[in-house]
Amino acid sequence: MNETGHGNGIITDSLDYDAVVVGASLGGCATALLLGRAGARVALVEKQPDPRAFKRVCSHFIQASAVPTIERLGLLDEIMAAGGLRSRVRIWTQWGWVEPPPDRAAYAVNLRRELLDPLVREAAAATPGVELLLGRAAQRLERRGDAVSGVVVQDRDGEETLLRGRLVVGADGRDSRIAELAGVATKTLPHGRFTYGAYYEGPPPASAPASTIWFLDPQWAAAFPTDDDLVFYGAMPTKDRLPEFKRDAEAALVSYMADLPEAPPIAAARRVSPVIGKLEMPNRVRVPVAPGLALVGDAALATDPLFGVGCGWALQSGEWLADSVAPALRGKEPLERALARYRRRHARRLRGHAFFIHDYATGRRFNPTERILFAAATRDAKLATDLEAFATRRVGPARSFAKAVPRAIAVHARQAVARRRGDTRPAGNRVAGVRG
Repeated sequence: MNETGHGNGIITDSLDYDAVVVGASLGGCATALLLGRAGARVALVEKQPDPRAFKRVCSHFIQASAVPTIERLGLLDEIMAAGGLRSRVRIWTQWGWVEPPPDRAAYAVNLRRELLDPLVREAAAATPGVELLLGRAAQRLERRGDAVSGVVVQDRDGEETLLRGRLVVGADGRDSRIAELAGVATKTLPHGRFTYGAYYEGPPPASAPASTIWFLDPQWAAAFPTDDDLVFYGAMPTKDRLPEFKRDAEAALVSYMADLPEAPPIAAARRVSPVIGKLEMPNRVRVPVAPGLALVGDAALATDPLFGVGCGWALQSGEWLADSVAPALRGKEPLERALARYRRRHARRLRGHAFFIHDYATGRRFNPTERILFAAATRDAKLATDLEAFATRRVGPARSFAKAVPRAIAVHARQAVARRRGDTRPAGNRVAGVRG
């Protein structure tokens, strides 16, 4: 072994890679897997020693926008074999249901993280060129000039190893140790809600396997059917409701869900997991690159979990990074140019969505534009389909609102004319020529 003094500890070994990915959850595994396929030698570092470790505070929902990434990773068939469900989304509002026709809806993926995380980690570890290093925690960064050039990791016995790489990737979540060590600037935005949820077995919601979301304005709730005939019930109220959940989280969750309009059958179901809560969920925004460094998943952008984008964006950002830097790791271009390309793509795909998510995360009620859109979408199938494309993050806000707002105004105008004429059929039915 090469034993040298370094920083505050003793490095007993050093290893060289093309990339060192810290965090072997969804984003890190996607990055490592695709870089390995591209011919890179990758160290995939995970602080948990158990290969079956998984993220516990998560609804497991993967937005439809990430399904092409799952297919590219070759994981969709494995997810379905493990019991995963393809699930469209339906949304309750005070004006009615926003529910695109099934043949026009996009389908998300539901599989508990208890099954999903080990499956994805195993696929990454089985990729030629990827070495999974479990039970190693990042301690400090190695630098060459201004650029990050490696990570010192420590195992459970206190032994330190220097992992050198042309690129270091922080895939270690919203409290990213790598981002902290690198001194990456972090913008923190407030969150006005908290969350509690648990898995239940028993009679499924009437709409299963569809995932159902209730926008109670400003309260929120969801039911996500998943593998093994389980349903994840989640509540995300504003913080003035916190005392009742602190007194008895399970009783408050059941009461909250049972009081919903067209409530799911939680009262007739049996809880099979702990009731897990998270009281503080600030949104965190970081510049996703620095010299020799990139961030993916929540390490780069941790947004309100209300919209279920965390799992999908982790997978997608890992894909974008791998595609951006693979040529540079093969020596075909400077790494700085590749990282700049990743930064641009990350911003182009996520910045607009994040702006609206962070604004709603304050706990506010719907603004006038949102009220117009949701109300019209309950009456018009085309608008419901367009709004769902935005909600599932397959279409950006600029493109979505450019079409949706004028259509919503037209739907309301037609409805107003119909009321004056005494015709109360939904506007969507009249446009489609459906007779009442």
